[in-house]
Amino acid sequence: MNQLDWNQLKAFLETAEAGTLSAAARKLGLTQPTLSRQVAAIEESMGVTLFERVGKTMALTPTGLELLEHARAMGAAAEALGLAATGRSQAVGGVVSVSATDPVAAYLLPPLVRRLREQEPNIAIEVISSNAFSDLLRREADIAIRHVKPEQPELIARLIREASASFYASKDWVRVHGHPRSPEDAAHLPFVGSDRSGQFLGYLRQHGLLLSEANFSCYADHSVAHWPLVCEGMGIGVMMDEIGLRTPGVVRVLDEVPTLRFPIWLVSHRELRTSPRIRVVFDALAQGLA
Repeated sequence: MNQLDWNQLKAFLETAEAGTLSAAARKLGLTQPTLSRQVAAIEESMGVTLFERVGKTMALTPTGLELLEHARAMGAAAEALGLAATGRSQAVGGVVSVSATDPVAAYLLPPLVRRLREQEPNIAIEVISSNAFSDLLRREADIAIRHVKPEQPELIARLIREASASFYASKDWVRVHGHPRSPEDAAHLPFVGSDRSGQFLGYLRQHGLLLSEANFSCYADHSVAHWPLVCEGMGIGVMMDEIGLRTPGVVRVLDEVPTLRFPIWLVSHRELRTSPRIRVVFDALAQGLA
């Protein structure tokens, strides 16, 4: 067997994890034919068949399953090596990726990114807008802004502060429907929904709002779409107070309903905190979000 090529090993790992060539190719930033050639090359190099093609799915053979854990161990070692190298890099420059939820990424991060760029012109920030947790251990992001404290011992987290969210509506909407203050006032009023699964409706009912699906005038499962619908007068919606209170043409409603409170955590990998550029960005975000 020839010496393994690291790119081929990554092709094997990502294809095994994703289950299809197309999904693995997207993850690695490759074309599907290129990834397919790398998978074929590692099979030829090792002299074994790692996958069986079942329709569009790449199913691991018994040999592939047997070798997968060894490949994962090699991948983890390579990632640890990369983390150590990144952590020991002394240059205050390069790209730092920051993962955050949609509203934080869209409304809170841009002024912080601008300010940081003015202070550190050699650092470029990559903003990753996602409501799912980025896997910092697999380097999906260098820093994450989360609302839940991480449990992995390899991660370090700083509690920035407790944030709050309330109910808002546009001023035009209030002129038409009045200014509702209590849960009873909202019983027959339109809301902007966040999903059609009933999860958002359940959240509203937990806050004493006896609503039904009939109350929703429209739906948007991402805040970057949800908030403009509220601003356009489609109904009542929920937003972080520091965003809602500074948005022109919008007022807080349902004042008697308790605000939602949640923490803001800043999270990074322990070794990345020894990297000057990561540390600079981490500290700047901690100050800016405080």
